[in-house]
Amino acid sequence: METHTILGANGNIGIHLAKILPSSSRQIRLSSRNPQKINSEDKLVPADLLKAEEVNDAILGTHVAYLVAGLPYATKTWKSQWPIVMKNVIDACAAHHAKLVFFDNMYAYDHNYVGDLHEDTPMAPSSEKGKVRAEIAQMLMEAVEKGKIQAMIVRAAGFYGPKATQSFLNISVIERMKVGKKAQWLYEKDKRQSFTYIPDAAKATAFLAQQADAWDQIWHLPTDGTFPTVQEIVNFLSKELNTSNKVQVLSPLMIQLLGAFIPVLREVKELSYQMDRDFCFHSEKLQKKYGLAPTPINSGLLECL
Repeated sequence: METHTILGANGNIGIHLAKILPSSSRQIRLSSRNPQKINSEDKLVPADLLKAEEVNDAILGTHVAYLVAGLPYATKTWKSQWPIVMKNVIDACAAHHAKLVFFDNMYAYDHNYVGDLHEDTPMAPSSEKGKVRAEIAQMLMEAVEKGKIQAMIVRAAGFYGPKATQSFLNISVIERMKVGKKAQWLYEKDKRQSFTYIPDAAKATAFLAQQADAWDQIWHLPTDGTFPTVQEIVNFLSKELNTSNKVQVLSPLMIQLLGAFIPVLREVKELSYQMDRDFCFHSEKLQKKYGLAPTPINSGLLECL
């Protein structure tokens, strides 16, 4: 029986991944500082990813590990903690001959290519958070190139889905409109955007981990290629909810002013390029290779309602 360990088990992706993985041929371990069971047969392994010994214990006996953990959305925290987390996980996987799936985002890519992102887009981040993501992705791929471990990086765009408590689209648009409030967005509402549906991301991640020819490379997870604008999303939701289709857009000046009081707005400022221009995250590589198509955006939005 294979043992699959989810590191960062109780986040949005970890929860969905745990629901998809169980079968008669796998034992599922959920690991975080305070893991909670998703399925009755799950095994809980508390671990702090900043502590090498605890990570080592969590990985012991594992066939496939999934690093889907999230850290507080603060540049200082990312700089100080992500390299430690990645080193601990790589070392533990190498020591116990476990394969590693790293769930990543698109921050490391060159912002000049944001309108046409593919797996081979150059990594040349302009943001501090992007530089951290580039550093840890490079750590992992260097370990792969040296034959230290087998691994893959799976990347998603901004995600959304039912009960997605950490999704900006859910928080600022979907949940506000469900209670009759005006949708909110940052910078621009009429630029093309990319949104990855969480159940699609989890399903594809679990699937890729079972494919012998998927390892030691980068994959973009299924993402709707129609690239809707936020205004188009709001128009669709307004018809379903019979409510206003107005979008309150926070301008760069307003974001700067509010950033003095709202920390997350200070943190998101350096990533404005993902919202103030067309942002198109392509996942054709996965679809052509394995036939994994994304859920249409309107179908995903209906599930969120």
